[in-house]
Amino acid sequence: MSGFAKGKRALAISDRSGQQFPYREMVKEWNNSFVHYSEYERKHPQLEPKPHGADPQGLRNARPARTEPAVARVLNLNPLILTLGSSTVSVYEDNHGRSTGDIVVFRNGTGLYGIQASDINDSNGHTITVTGTDNYTWEAATTATQAARIGGGEISAGPVTLTP
Repeated sequence: MSGFAKGKRALAISDRSGQQFPYREMVKEWNNSFVHYSEYERKHPQLEPKPHGADPQGLRNARPARTEPAVARVLNLNPLILTLGSSTVSVYEDNHGRSTGDIVVFRNGTGLYGIQASDINDSNGHTITVTGTDNYTWEAATTATQAARIGGGEISAGPVTLTP
């Protein structure tokens, strides 16, 4: 007994198509099917996915959540509204989010019509009274000599101390 025949003239039936092909042109697939080399399909990589480790949960050098520090907000052009003969100054600040009793410090404000720049830019700030979502008032040291809008184009409103 010398083993198996070489199959020079032998024929075989493909498990995939059922067609007859020379035996020497047949190959075995990954699923044990005996097919002609023209019908051969290699195993799809998704049938044996690579092992995947656990997802990382923590971050190196993580920073805890924090509340943002209070900063000065630049106001619109001439946001201070004066009423003739009144020391009450109304301020227009879009969606200010302030509360009555808060202390607001103005910076870079220009004075006019009886209201001095030194009064506007007082480093101690002004206690405000909220009159709307976009408006609040504070009391100046002097009275206005004219009804007008003042303050300039670089005025900002913020807390007493700013965080650098």
